[in-house]
Amino acid sequence: MNRTHRLLVLLAAVLLLAGVAVGATLHAAGRAAEKDRTQADGPPVRSGKVTLDAPGRSVFRNMAWGPHRDEIASVSDTDPTGPRTASGVRCLRFHTAGGTGICLQAVRGGLRDSYRALVLDAHLRELRHYDLAGIPSRARVSPDGRTVAWTVFVSGDSYAGTAFSTRTSVLDTRTGALDRNLETYRVFVEGRPYRAADINVWGVTFADDTRFYATVATGGKTYLVRGDRTDRTLRTLHSNVECPSLSPDGTRIAYKKRVQGASSDAPWRLYVLDLRTLRESATAERRNIDDQVVWRDTHTLVYSLPGDYGSDLWTVPADGSGAPRLSMAAALAPAYTGRS
Repeated sequence: MNRTHRLLVLLAAVLLLAGVAVGATLHAAGRAAEKDRTQADGPPVRSGKVTLDAPGRSVFRNMAWGPHRDEIASVSDTDPTGPRTASGVRCLRFHTAGGTGICLQAVRGGLRDSYRALVLDAHLRELRHYDLAGIPSRARVSPDGRTVAWTVFVSGDSYAGTAFSTRTSVLDTRTGALDRNLETYRVFVEGRPYRAADINVWGVTFADDTRFYATVATGGKTYLVRGDRTDRTLRTLHSNVECPSLSPDGTRIAYKKRVQGASSDAPWRLYVLDLRTLRESATAERRNIDDQVVWRDTHTLVYSLPGDYGSDLWTVPADGSGAPRLSMAAALAPAYTGRS
């Protein structure tokens, strides 16, 4: 073999090895990209018709990355990890009951985003809308769908600290009567009339059209209050209660409670209060819960925790037994017809 032949063989070998290396790199990159796409896309989501009164389905804010992120979606109750149907309606906070929906959404444009509340019918058609004074935080609908409530931050953006202010509004969807700020209600602390400049109200959960529960904060403390729209009163029942959620049978309140020894930026644990005895008990969930939980039924609580897509939904028994379980990835603000 002369020198020319040896050079040609060497060149061929170099090209072959280079081709193999490039092929391996592209194959690995392709597999990595496919994996990234799968993780990024999350659960399968498709466009379709979503209604708020369809039997056997749950509705929620879809958090999976893609064109349907933040849209209200539905999924079968028997297969919560299955295919999702996305409505095209985007909400930051959402709740539904009795065929009525409340959607708190961002309005893009101008120098900065603004926010509004949409009252929706069972087919997600807008019935009314209202400008919001701040960043959406909580939303609830009464069991029969006649009354809705929402809370926004008008300063600050977290319940963890003390430098925040909220505004909570309650609307009669039939008459259009709107209580713009529940801080105008008369407050009674331990049965006595109470006035203070630092009162904040948030986290409404309805018993019926006129009676509800909420959180009142004042003087560095938080209280569970019973509210009455007819009397325009808020009466304290129990201390250290935030973001209450009334059970379907109206006998218990699930809520987040500040616990001693916890980090200041992760202070809450999930508790349940018996409204008859006012005895509270901890659930089996030991992680920090910054959510207004939902009762899936009379035995099970549903709540959000941070996840790969921003939020996942978890469940835990309300009686303190069992253990937390992942219910649905890439989801937020679940709602079950007729639940508070």
